[in-house]
Amino acid sequence: MQNQLGQLLLDKLLTVYDIQERDYSRLLGLMERYRDRPMDLADATLVLTAEKTGYRQILTLDSDFLFYRINNRDTFEIISV
Repeated sequence: MQNQLGQLLLDKLLTVYDIQERDYSRLLGLMERYRDRPMDLADATLVLTAEKTGYRQILTLDSDFLFYRINNRDTFEIISV
């Protein structure tokens, strides 16, 4: 699996986004907003990345992404497998 992931990176089919220190307050705000789920840091970084990139599609088995909102309004488009 690691080799396949590495090949996706090399083929530029997968992009890794860097979380900056200036993003920390947004991450904490998201985790606070969804504390009833509760949202973990990994989920918060995916929501933040969607906000920064405009990408709405996500491949996940985590049903919480049905509730999370991008920029507090837009829904994720869950990719079915």
